[in-house]
Amino acid sequence: MMTDFLMIAALVVIAAFFWQLRQMAELSRVYAGSECKKQRVQLLSIAMESARPSIGGSSGLTWNAKFLMEFSTDGINQYRAHIWMHGKRIKKVEWPIFPEPEWMEAPIAKGSVGGCGGGARRSCNSGRCR
Repeated sequence: MMTDFLMIAALVVIAAFFWQLRQMAELSRVYAGSECKKQRVQLLSIAMESARPSIGGSSGLTWNAKFLMEFSTDGINQYRAHIWMHGKRIKKVEWPIFPEPEWMEAPIAKGSVGGCGGGARRSCNSGRCR
């Protein structure tokens, strides 16, 4: 009777830890997607590198996890970043040094200061502005 209870309790604890790891993986995927959008790079993949049980967080027992994020700036080269999480909180993100996206993909200026944007009557391609 007691062994049955201990087996069920152990199964519940293992399932809770697995569920918490799955939530952390989903949160890291969403965070990586939004950060890649901010950096204007393409997210290729994200995977958990390591996870260790830890004390802290909202439930008392939680995980310290490290995620590997792979991304590309031009569709050819691949770079790796790391995301560290403690429970459901992002503790640290380590980006490598990578080249900015190509100049043609850079945002276009919309003002008239320093260029032919905004209020210009003629195209910048004509060689003359206003």
